[in-house]
Amino acid sequence: MKFQVLSIPAISALSLLGSCSSTRSIAPDALVPTVITQQVEFDTDDPAIWINPADASKSLIVGTDKETNGGIYVFDLSGKIVNKVTGLQRPNNIDIAYGLKVAGKSVDIAVFTERETNKIRVFSMPDLKPLDNGGIEVFLGESQRDPMGVALYTRPSDGAIFAIVGRKTGPSGSYLWQYQLHGKNTGLVDGTLLRKFGAFSGKKEIESIAVDNENGYIYYSDEGAGVHKYYADVDKGNQELAFFGSKDFKADVEGISIYKTTETDGYILISDQQANRFSVYSRSGSPGNPHQHSRLASIPFSTLESDGSDVTSVNLGPKFPKGVFVAMSNGKVFHYYDWRLIEERIKKGR
Repeated sequence: MKFQVLSIPAISALSLLGSCSSTRSIAPDALVPTVITQQVEFDTDDPAIWINPADASKSLIVGTDKETNGGIYVFDLSGKIVNKVTGLQRPNNIDIAYGLKVAGKSVDIAVFTERETNKIRVFSMPDLKPLDNGGIEVFLGESQRDPMGVALYTRPSDGAIFAIVGRKTGPSGSYLWQYQLHGKNTGLVDGTLLRKFGAFSGKKEIESIAVDNENGYIYYSDEGAGVHKYYADVDKGNQELAFFGSKDFKADVEGISIYKTTETDGYILISDQQANRFSVYSRSGSPGNPHQHSRLASIPFSTLESDGSDVTSVNLGPKFPKGVFVAMSNGKVFHYYDWRLIEERIKKGR
């Protein structure tokens, strides 16, 4: 692996959109990104947002470059690449958690899947140093492994951190495996398998996973079918709580992200990949039924075939005072959207 800090001018949103040969796929009323990042080498796939605890305006976006000898890229809020790790073996999805105890210290971590090694990787944030002694193997004993999706759950009661990992193929009922991450006095991190769960339609695959820490739910996209919802706490069992969105998407159901307006309320945004839109649902469900999620809006974005996203409601400064939505787009880039643009469309229902 190679570690490198870069300083290259960021690419403007309008210039990149204007040069894209696929702009005919973008709806005339699509949201225009506030920022488009510099390009990675191969193929962007999934972003995660790290909130800087000292100064939120200096928060960072971490994204995967999905290819053999691909990498993990770190961008600032202007879209400039400020760090990267290359030489990874097809890094796929990524997520961030805060405050894992490692060697007596509290460490923020970025966890991503490395498909060709059948591992999840654990790196410290914001410096992107490996903490995993080369990786934690997942789906041991399975004939088909290929880890793809990952999301992190931080249990509110004790701060324990868990990785929910999905794979390229897998049987219904045990498509996802959940591991608890443990920081060691040696300065390394390992994982313990706790459960196997998750229904699957068998139609395409499952990649995108998101966790609502405060409400304690896992959501994941069954690409050809809809969205599944389960408890994040293993002690609450493996009963499916909801399956929704089956008639709301043109084709692949993809990237999921959760915007928080209060501790329990907000929105779930899910990519309608080939339509270049995101469907929006209530985070808290319907009155009297937290597991009934009806679509509130379908919003056209300028992202092309987006299959990974993240969002925060934290004030990140003048450009993103109500937070930022980050989504992968074809063209080796990530798009940043000022949340206020999305909020306006949600109010209109489109």
